[in-house]
Amino acid sequence: MSVPSSPFFRGRALEHTLLTIRQALAEDGTDLTSNAVFAPEDSLRAVIVAKEEAVLAGLPLIPLILEEGSRLEPGRWKVVRHAREGERLSPGEEIILMEGGARLLLRCERVILNFICHLSGIASLTRRYADRLRGSGITLLDTRKTLPGLRFPEKYAVLAGGGRNHRMDLSAMLMLKDNHLDAGGGVASAVALVRAAYGPVPPLEVECRTLGEVEEALLCRVDRIMLDNMDAPALEAALRRIPAEVEVEVSGGLSLDSLDGLLALAGSRKPDFVSVGRITHSAPQADFSLRLERLCS
Repeated sequence: MSVPSSPFFRGRALEHTLLTIRQALAEDGTDLTSNAVFAPEDSLRAVIVAKEEAVLAGLPLIPLILEEGSRLEPGRWKVVRHAREGERLSPGEEIILMEGGARLLLRCERVILNFICHLSGIASLTRRYADRLRGSGITLLDTRKTLPGLRFPEKYAVLAGGGRNHRMDLSAMLMLKDNHLDAGGGVASAVALVRAAYGPVPPLEVECRTLGEVEEALLCRVDRIMLDNMDAPALEAALRRIPAEVEVEVSGGLSLDSLDGLLALAGSRKPDFVSVGRITHSAPQADFSLRLERLCS
């Protein structure tokens, strides 16, 4: 099976991802060692292997990397998939086979592994959170806490791990956070400012730090309320107060352990969403290796 393209990597997502891939290839410069050892006509077979349990993410980037690499180091290439995106891998499992020009594959080897290891790490941690929330009716969201230049691949990895994307960028929705509320003179006046600025008004979310701000947001009839860094008593009181027609998002340093406490809140309505920055900014890399075999020219 060849690696299918992903509908995620279209438009801006593809444009920004290609910029990052080109930068990564440029950082490595010319492969003086491989150019000395291998002739232009030499070919290699490369297999990527999981070295630990992981959730796989990043396969659609491999053809993009090889295509961009072939502009720098001309050569043919072919990719055959052994595993599926989002699949749980076991140690020793082969995920993909690549064949092509030796110089090209070696030029792209580290860039491919860097993406696969990083994105699979995000997908693996995301899956742990998603599994913890399974059956609760609560949707796991990511945040914009992504590495510069990697916003789209990292958010793609969240999807592969079973989470959902919050907003891709600042234009995706209106979101009044603490700085906006303080500068705008409170919830009601800040909401009035953004509603006066746009027509029609995009979906509006307000970050609330206190029960008083929750009450103001409800009076303003906003679309979603984010309960940010509230302690358990305040969180429970806020959830009881917010009607079902208003979406609720809980955020602020949520760990796997604190999710259990959130799910155990007695007598309160569950939030619709939890947003977790650490699934992107603190995910450890998954461990993969690449095995090479020389082919006859």
